[in-house]
Amino acid sequence: MTSTATTLLSDALTAEQEKILACVHCGLCLEACPTYVATGDENDSPRGRIYLMRAVKEERLAVDSLAFESHIDRCLGCRACEAACPAGVEYGGLLEAARDEIASNGGRVTGTYRLLKFVLRHVWLQPKRLWAAFAFARVLRDLRLPKFMLRTRIARGISPRFEFALALLEGSRDYGIARVSERDSTAKRPMHRRQDAGTPNGAPVLLFKGCVTEGLFKRVNEATKHVLEVNGCATQSPDAQVCCGALHAHAGDLEGARTLARQNIDAFENDVPIVTNAGGCGAMLVSYAHLLANDEKYAARARAFSERVRDIGQQLQVMAFRNGSSIGFERTTYDASCHLLHGQHAVDASLGMLWAIPQLNFALLNGSDVCCGGAGVYNLLEPELSQAVLHEKLKHIKESGAEVLVTGNPGCQMQIAAGATLARMKLKVCHPVELLDESYARAGFYDSNENSREITEI
Repeated sequence: MTSTATTLLSDALTAEQEKILACVHCGLCLEACPTYVATGDENDSPRGRIYLMRAVKEERLAVDSLAFESHIDRCLGCRACEAACPAGVEYGGLLEAARDEIASNGGRVTGTYRLLKFVLRHVWLQPKRLWAAFAFARVLRDLRLPKFMLRTRIARGISPRFEFALALLEGSRDYGIARVSERDSTAKRPMHRRQDAGTPNGAPVLLFKGCVTEGLFKRVNEATKHVLEVNGCATQSPDAQVCCGALHAHAGDLEGARTLARQNIDAFENDVPIVTNAGGCGAMLVSYAHLLANDEKYAARARAFSERVRDIGQQLQVMAFRNGSSIGFERTTYDASCHLLHGQHAVDASLGMLWAIPQLNFALLNGSDVCCGGAGVYNLLEPELSQAVLHEKLKHIKESGAEVLVTGNPGCQMQIAAGATLARMKLKVCHPVELLDESYARAGFYDSNENSREITEI
């Protein structure tokens, strides 16, 4: 192994040396780690993976060894270990550095990993190609082709991995949460807003749409705009924004993530809050300061950018937002997105959107703070381990008796919905802002005159 091959990982470990050496080997991270709980293998725990990283740094283990690659790749990256660690080891940064090292040395050579590398490099970095890919996926979904292939078991006959991929796409469909509001007519149905809005045109915020959210969950972005505007925010979305870079960072392509980060920093060149509705995107956006810390041109701007990022729940919490009306919904439960929980620390604020809905039939979910096994495209790269983690999540959902599950990340929505579909569970999956939007519609906060384009005071 050459010295060049260990440079990035060695630098990352050196930066965290004091925190790593402060580890008292208490093992608190073990039970917090979903992969360790599923396998019982110490190498599939945060402590075990850090041992492997140190072995590579000290040149006792080759970076291209099967043990290093496999156990690093099998990590979900949920960062639950960070919350459990008394020594404050920032494991997420170490994991991304380790994966970048693996990728720069060729990484795995399986067909799936080659396809991922190709898509991230030649599709995700090209906005027009990415838009076309999502447009094609929407056409397939809206034609109900995935549903047909799942019901007839044609997809399973091709391969279990293909079946789950189709179930993920099917899981992005609209479950009909909205009954009163018509999200597709947003341009025709303006909002009422608060009388105490900060300025005559509302307090400005910039909405980060997200590639997956805008591509497959546009209704969530529309609901976010509705809710923000009814609470006095003038919402805009810069046209030049691109993917947040989370998939690249998780796959070890840190340079690709930096490329996207720079484009977003340029697109959001302003001093107003940046609002997200996707936990994965939000956690990535707040990490731009760390990602571009060594970039002389962007380091300061990245810090300022990250400080402006807020989840939709956090933004509403700051504004002391309005309560809506009862929606008379089925029993509902909440699952915390890992990155919303451990990256943005915004779960309480996200739950606040549900508390604003009177008489909501809410049930607590056991293990709501445990990963669902989605983790970007982990469910397709490590299907067996992902399914083991998902199985536990579905078991707890069944025990809660809930028919509606809300969560603040599109990847989690698709993962849980896909698992429920294949398990023949009666479950609707949505974002909390969708329920709040419906609650506002029932409260009469939206103009019923679709031909009017003026914002009306109430």
